[in-house]
Amino acid sequence: MKRKAKAMGATHSSSHSASSAAGPSASQGDLFPVPLEILEEIFLNLPPDQVVRVCRLVCRQWGEVADSESLWRERCRREGYRLHKASRIPKDWRLFYFLCKKRRNLLKNPRGDHKMKNWQILENGGDNWKVEGVMAPHPNETVQQNFVTSYGMCRKSQLIDLAAEGYNPSFMDHFQPDIKVSDWYAPRWDCGSQYEIRVELLNQRKKPIQTFAPETVFFEQWNDHPWTLMTHVFQNYGPGVRFIRFTHGGKDTQFWAGWYGIRVTDSCVEISPAMDT
Repeated sequence: MKRKAKAMGATHSSSHSASSAAGPSASQGDLFPVPLEILEEIFLNLPPDQVVRVCRLVCRQWGEVADSESLWRERCRREGYRLHKASRIPKDWRLFYFLCKKRRNLLKNPRGDHKMKNWQILENGGDNWKVEGVMAPHPNETVQQNFVTSYGMCRKSQLIDLAAEGYNPSFMDHFQPDIKVSDWYAPRWDCGSQYEIRVELLNQRKKPIQTFAPETVFFEQWNDHPWTLMTHVFQNYGPGVRFIRFTHGGKDTQFWAGWYGIRVTDSCVEISPAMDT
């Protein structure tokens, strides 16, 4: 019995020594302890969702690297997401990265693929708004439909709730990312028409903080104007932006029955981080 006890004691002692030799990281539950810079480089080459949802749960060391500021700051640098000079340094680089990466068109049904769905009709003059196939080829071949106005004023609008789209107030106030607006418009060749657009950055009470409202564009009859892109970028607009209201429209200027007014399509509003070129 004494010999057995000594053998057991020796085994316990040997195990304790091996554990001590492995260092503190192994004793704290690290599955595959590797140098942090190597682990970070591995994570930089994995899909970001996998890093967050899988890798950070493997062990303590992996979790610390997956949550580290240096990892997400470097990921932003490599993928071209940068801050304006006037912007403050992010408190959470991972949040900044994912919000930049989710860049997309915040307007719903921008080409009329679902008729007038998602649009609020503000004015429906003449023979009202209509959706039709593009009369002239659009620079973007995937655009096959457009909205068209009539002989009375036609205006439609969308209100974008930024928080509902995943852009929380802290992000908008802290980073003030670029807000890029674009809209394609074109007249008929055989009828005069007019086009207008108004985009407003609104606060919590839906009061304007900043507005883009260029002069109305007029086209004469017998013109050969192709599709034209109207663009604007909101920058340094200050804190408090919670909604964006996009409004556009127009009419024909000769009061012809039917749909001879301005055409609009492929409108876009996106939260657009400044990109390296």
